[in-house]
Amino acid sequence: MRLTVAQALVRFLVAQWTERDGEQQRLIAGCLGIFGHGNVAGIGEALLSAGDDLRYYQARNEQAMVHVAAGFARMSDRLATMACTTSIGPGATNLVTGAALATVNRLPVLLLPGDVFATRVANPVLQELEDPRSYDISVNDALRPVSRYWDRIYRPEQLPAAMTAAMRVLTDPADTGAVTLALPQDVQAEAYDWPEEMFEKRVWHIPRAVPEPAALERAAAAVRSARRPLVVAGGGVVYSRATEALRGFVEATGVPVAETQAGKGALHFDHPQAVGAVGVTGTTAANTLARHADVVIGIGTRYSDFTTASRTLFADPDVRFVNLNVARPDAVKQDGIALVADAREGLVALTAALRGWSVDESLREETARLATEWDAAVTAAYGLDHGPLPAQSEVIGAVNEVSGPRDVVVCAAGSMPGDLHKLWRTRDPKGYHVEYGYSCMGYEIAGGLGAKLAAPDREVFVLVGDGSYLMMPSELVTAVAEGVKLVVVLVDNQGFASIGALSESVGSGGFGTRYRYRDATTGRLDGDPLPVDLAANASSLGADVLRPTTVGELREALAAAVSSPRTTVVHVQTDPSVPAPDSGAWWDVPVAEVSESSATRQARAVYEEARKRRLP
Repeated sequence: MRLTVAQALVRFLVAQWTERDGEQQRLIAGCLGIFGHGNVAGIGEALLSAGDDLRYYQARNEQAMVHVAAGFARMSDRLATMACTTSIGPGATNLVTGAALATVNRLPVLLLPGDVFATRVANPVLQELEDPRSYDISVNDALRPVSRYWDRIYRPEQLPAAMTAAMRVLTDPADTGAVTLALPQDVQAEAYDWPEEMFEKRVWHIPRAVPEPAALERAAAAVRSARRPLVVAGGGVVYSRATEALRGFVEATGVPVAETQAGKGALHFDHPQAVGAVGVTGTTAANTLARHADVVIGIGTRYSDFTTASRTLFADPDVRFVNLNVARPDAVKQDGIALVADAREGLVALTAALRGWSVDESLREETARLATEWDAAVTAAYGLDHGPLPAQSEVIGAVNEVSGPRDVVVCAAGSMPGDLHKLWRTRDPKGYHVEYGYSCMGYEIAGGLGAKLAAPDREVFVLVGDGSYLMMPSELVTAVAEGVKLVVVLVDNQGFASIGALSESVGSGGFGTRYRYRDATTGRLDGDPLPVDLAANASSLGADVLRPTTVGELREALAAAVSSPRTTVVHVQTDPSVPAPDSGAWWDVPVAEVSESSATRQARAVYEEARKRRLP
């Protein structure tokens, strides 16, 4: 079959499917793109020819379209994703941040940037990085360190092997992330005779690895020896759809469950064994149990510094770790007993191995008491009745109360993710979608669009601060153009409130974190607030806009947004001075060792004292 390289690539993608537990779906659900001279005549023509076999979505920002693909992949439990195509030059380099986010979060995305001429006959072409060290380098090489697989297609003959390798990584639960295929613009348009079998339907079967018997025996023995065990449920529980297996495990054993950001929703928030978020942004219930745990059972978690409170949280000097993870590098962290397996299969096997064993009744009672105390704190934070501007916790409470059990909340950066992790009452495994591996400002609207495309039957609430909104509101236009309805709650506190609070805590006084005019007297950005109207900006991008000023008006606005078929931005100003309940955990942010500022010197003394609690 004679096709161009681009046409063959698109036809190949259409034929790729995934299967797990007997359920099949297309691996590549669509292609987002912005066209330039490096891809319009190649990939652009091929997508035009493909029609709805591989639907094209017109994006507005290259970084954002990778976020859309990542949001889609996360909502699809990594069984499906989207492709993204750009021209060479700024379009390609704009992919780097999105690719890093996908790889950090272990989310499959396929990147198809154009590249300079393979033949070099027109070099240097427009936007080419003319590197005198080697003409083999282009800006696409910047994507190498943030991709799990990277290749450049110099000749048509290379395409079949490259595509097979790309699909292997996209469908590998332990080794997935961004996959980049750099496509020289002359090669994209080159014709070649391809074998028909290249375009036959191929199903990639997603394995459920079972634990090795000896490792299972070691893990079960460690758990049986525990007096105060604790489960730390990570994203692997959700991606593996192991939530029912987790529920069966904890109901049989009584082990309490704390959740990471990616693992939130692994248990229904009011399950007897659920103690909520763990770590820096955790609950007092989870963190109290973590400090005294003698065996920590990590399931599908990579133990980020927020989860471990910079290695100060699990404070029992004899604490041991049992790590159930599909990825061996994560399974061996914390010097743990490595149980390398699929989360669901591992939990089923571990439950069977522990048959007849249960925690002491006193731990069940303590778990229930701590969870009840935290739930009361959440209720209080939801109903502060703070004024004249509401507190952020009240905004979260209003959204939580208006949303349905299967609805999805999306967030990524600022103070909101930490407050959501503590306060959001999750009622569905896919109801909590906070990107906190990379905590990338600008992810929210684009990621929410991806989540909605993957789950059109769910209401998607995007919570975004003003700092993140200003980074990347562009995909509001894409949502409006596609008729994809989002409810965007735009929380305006006139600056970078999260880093502002952190700056205050390390003695820097909130420097450079507020949206202010430059003061003519001080020369600093500490003058009057800027007259920025973010609601007007959202309206100019095609969204409907509501402007509540109180919590009561906010609930009414949210209800109206849910009833509307159109993307609606609910703009609400908040008071950033009102914090959410404290987790009691520590995060290692080094403070200047010497400074003329007394506030910084005091912060350094506090830092030195806290650092002593770090485990070896």
